[in-house]
This record gives sequence, C-alpha cells and structure tokens, in this order.
Amino acid sequence: MSDIDNLDLSDLKKFRFVGAVEEDDTAAKKPADNLAEQLQSLLADVSTFYHVVHEAHWNIVGADFYQYHKFYDEIVSDVYDSIDPIAENIRKLGGKPAYRMSDLFKQATLKDNDTNSTDTASLTSNLIKLNQQLIDILKATFDTANKDNEQGVANFIAERIDAHQKWQWFLESSAGK
Repeated sequence: MSDIDNLDLSDLKKFRFVGAVEEDDTAAKKPADNLAEQLQSLLADVSTFYHVVHEAHWNIVGADFYQYHKFYDEIVSDVYDSIDPIAENIRKLGGKPAYRMSDLFKQATLKDNDTNSTDTASLTSNLIKLNQQLIDILKATFDTANKDNEQGVANFIAERIDAHQKWQWFLESSAGK
C-alpha cells in the first residue's frame, strides 16, 4: 500500500494547486466595491428623479406653464447629463451599472408620490421633496468617496451636490419658500 492510498482526502484542503482559484467569502469587500454599490444606488435614484422631472415638464398646465416648462427642462437636461458619468464611475471602480429601467426603478430608494397632478404647486412641492432626498444621498456618497480616497469620484459628486443645491434653491424660491 502506497502513501497515497493512506492519504485522507480532507488533507487536500491544506494544499494549493498551481493555477487554482480560491474564493474567500470571508474577505472584506474592497472600499471601491462599496462605493461602486453606492454609486449604483445613486444611478437608480438619479434616473428616477430624471423621469419624475421629465413627467412634470411634459404634463404641467396653468397660466405659468411656459416658465415652469422651461425651468423643468433645465433640470431635466442637467440631471440627464449626470447619468452617464455616474455609470462611468461605477465602471472605473470595477462595477457594472444597471441600465434596464425596470432594474433601475427596483433599486431606487427615491420614491415618487405619484400624484398625477398637473398644477405647478403640487409638482414643484414633489420635486422639492425628491431633490432634497437626492442631495442627502449625494452627500452620503461623497462621504464614502472621500473615506475611500477616491478623489475623482468625490469631485464629481461634489459638483452634483452643488447643482442639486442650486435646483433646490430655485424650486423652493419658485414655490415661495
């Protein structure tokens, strides 16, 4: 009987085979993985916000229609222009951004109150609420990017915070707040 015949197969776990790939499920995620996940959630929330503002842009009615239609269009354009850079930052960090609307809406934490309203007061009030939620999400993402020393991402997020704070000021001022 050879030594190999006496080998307990449980001992094989002690050996590493050349070319073998081992997965360590207990290993902590790299910081960038957590940031990429947070950016994925942000992508879902920004996409949701984009669609809510676009709906308001299309469906607003009233004596001040033209002013609000143009105003909401400015927000729509700005928010739309931020979607691709968010996805690109996810890719830079090794993630794969979701792109199907159904996936994005499932992942979104931002929830529209779906009032089906067309008046400026209701639509603007809803946008104020959602935009403030988005600012809070952006700030949390900014903190994570800084903690992970991902300065390029942090700079991009800082610019988005500034843009949404401007929209918040405009929305609140338009609502007389």
